[in-house]
Amino acid sequence: MSIELPKVIAAYFSADKTGNAQAISDCFTEDATVLDEGNTYTGRNAIRQWMANASTQYTYTVEPFDIAQDGARTVVTSHLVGNFPGSPVDLRYFFVLRGKKIAELEIVP
Repeated sequence: MSIELPKVIAAYFSADKTGNAQAISDCFTEDATVLDEGNTYTGRNAIRQWMANASTQYTYTVEPFDIAQDGARTVVTSHLVGNFPGSPVDLRYFFVLRGKKIAELEIVP
């Protein structure tokens, strides 16, 4: 199934596939927040470090397969397979966009 993602969300998943932490952080506003696995990361530097750590700790693939709107949030459901506990898993990515950037991202099972 092919879905059409907003440009910045597509760029986020594309950068995630290559493990490019800098390209991922560039998708976010300067003051963006990410909530993942009970942790909050605020600002591009913290977001870049979060992704750099995840990329070195685990090997995984992520495939978005569904998109929906939840108020102001764009919800993308993706299938993750890798060498992390609980693999494989479907995760929901709740994106809040501001202009052409991601202002908030929450990742939950």
